[in-house]
Amino acid sequence: MTTTARDTVHATKLSRKGKKAIVAGSIGNAVEWVDWAVYTTFSSIFAHHFFPAGNEAAALLSTLAIFAVGFVMRPVGAAVMGAFADRHGRKKGLVLTIALMAGATLVIGLSPTYAQIGIIAPALLVLARMVQGFAAGGEFGSSSAFLVESAAPTRRAFAGSWQQVSVGGGVLIASGIGALITGALPEDAVDSWGWRLAFVLAASLGFVGLWLRRSVEDTESFQVAADRNAANQAAGDHKSSFFRMFKEHPAAVARVFGITIAGTLLYYMWVSYMPTYAAVTTGIPLSEALLANVIAMIVFLVLLPFAGILSDRIGRKPTMAAFAGGFLIFAWPAFQIIGGGFWSLLLVELVGIVLLLGYSANCAVIMAEQFPPEVRASGIGVPYAIAVALFGGTAPYVTTWMNTVGLSGWVWVYASAAAAIGLVVYLTMPETKGKVLD
Repeated sequence: MTTTARDTVHATKLSRKGKKAIVAGSIGNAVEWVDWAVYTTFSSIFAHHFFPAGNEAAALLSTLAIFAVGFVMRPVGAAVMGAFADRHGRKKGLVLTIALMAGATLVIGLSPTYAQIGIIAPALLVLARMVQGFAAGGEFGSSSAFLVESAAPTRRAFAGSWQQVSVGGGVLIASGIGALITGALPEDAVDSWGWRLAFVLAASLGFVGLWLRRSVEDTESFQVAADRNAANQAAGDHKSSFFRMFKEHPAAVARVFGITIAGTLLYYMWVSYMPTYAAVTTGIPLSEALLANVIAMIVFLVLLPFAGILSDRIGRKPTMAAFAGGFLIFAWPAFQIIGGGFWSLLLVELVGIVLLLGYSANCAVIMAEQFPPEVRASGIGVPYAIAVALFGGTAPYVTTWMNTVGLSGWVWVYASAAAAIGLVVYLTMPETKGKVLD
């Protein structure tokens, strides 16, 4: 085989190392999101154990407020862990994030109650949740860079799509753990120790992911980054990748932020909030709304890698533009037919999920392709985390507020506005399919 032919094969096929990297990266990311999501799954059960007795509603609200603290910490984690991964390696960054997530989850599962240690109990819960948010913030940039850099040049979107497959898979596993424990144990057992078992199981999965991540090699792109960082230091430039990212690549930072706006807002609206919105505004039983959501999520996870393959063939811009343009057209009819019962809601969920493939299959790869390797983890993670906090995390609140003030008929405008912003960004950004990463 000639050198040219050999290079062509490596450019079009995933190597054994690349496949191992996808397994380690995606499984590790999935179990990390199990740890993150199990908090939400069991928050209504364990809330009263961490706060003074007598007001169950206040205890739940306090627990959910602590959940929000995790989102506040995500940009901090993205900045610190992104710089760490750019300087010390994607592998070391991923090992550290999953160790922090698993350790914090185990602390929640083993923490004494308020009745046992008083105010220290909620303090431990806050601290553990802050660590979880910090780890989750550092995960996206490091895992996206690791997966994309480990892939052959013409398989980068396929490899990057597994980042989102693993996120959805982790959330589904957390829901499965919740269903198994609440279904198999009596209610008093779930309240006394069953919820702790869920956290211990989630932490155990995290340590399995830690073992997997320790077994893989770092990427060749990081070696390029390490050489450039060494050259910068030798020249007297000791700035971290966080500051270099803003100074040297401001357009790419703004582009990643813009890329994320439509994707995160519509993802949270369709995947996280649609069942609750449909149940509240149309009277569909919540159980049926959740069933439609689960079916749509399964379809989403199955199709995601194929959407990545499509992006590798026809490009990032057309697949991202199809996502935003599709929602721009679909938003109004979606919210008109959503009240027609289970099958109408399922149709809305499925169409939205198929459109979301254009964003979710591309987000990791297109963000990785914006930056050189020495700032890549920071460049992906920081603007992404800020956009998620501003637009994704607030989407359920905004739609709920619109419903409570009598503006539920205009929610489609909110979704359409996000899609329009996304369409402008996607049509004006440069095509990065085939771009040399390093």
